[in-house]
Amino acid sequence: MARDELARFLRVRREILRAGDLGLPPRARRRTPGLRREEVAELAHVSVDYYTRLEQARGPHPSAQVLDALTSAFRLTAAERTHLFRLADVAPTAPTSPVRHVRPSVRQLLNRLPATAAIVTDAGYDVVAANPLATALLDLDAGSNLARRRFLDPSRAREVAASQGFERIAVSRLRTAARRYPRDRQITELVTELRAKSPEFRVLWTTDPVHAPGHRAKTLQHPELGPLQVSCDVLVVPDDDQQVVFMTADPGTHSARVLERLVS
Repeated sequence: MARDELARFLRVRREILRAGDLGLPPRARRRTPGLRREEVAELAHVSVDYYTRLEQARGPHPSAQVLDALTSAFRLTAAERTHLFRLADVAPTAPTSPVRHVRPSVRQLLNRLPATAAIVTDAGYDVVAANPLATALLDLDAGSNLARRRFLDPSRAREVAASQGFERIAVSRLRTAARRYPRDRQITELVTELRAKSPEFRVLWTTDPVHAPGHRAKTLQHPELGPLQVSCDVLVVPDDDQQVVFMTADPGTHSARVLERLVS
């Protein structure tokens, strides 16, 4: 195990993080940049003494479980996680769970596009961030899952099902997530629920559809504003296994005017 390199890597990652990035309350009069060791230990569910010894290159050989906890605490990318495991001389295992937080730079991007409805979904189709226009347009609330809405609550799905193809895209992405995160309870329970309650999902699941993210034109059926024609473009965040979805309308169209009213 490269103890000195591991210790340096942990110190650097701790010093570049900010409490606000992790949803922690800001604390006045911080004497050191970044997080305190106590805060990292709490986030990783290890003792302060254990974490301190790791940073001082005198700790025990960390297990894969501890390394995954540190990965989550530091919000490491996939490449950084692999590097951490190698420094600890532990074979990288499959990630336990997908990333379910949004990095600040991506969240800021959503807020810089007020005339574009934008959401971020994780590998299991949970909406983990959305700007105000997307929230109003899609009737989003805390904990919204687009796959669950499409198959179990189509009245709120908003997207017109006929010929749109989202159902095949959703099944393809959930199949990938189930293979990539076989130990993730949330994804396992979602797939089990959809297979049990939706005959449509159950049939599509057996066909194993394959789909790559890209451009789509689709119709959103708003209960008060009627049908809206929008373009849907996807930006993939590969390190976090997330997708940023942008929804726009052609300038000068009825749909564009409706979106403008929703923004104002």
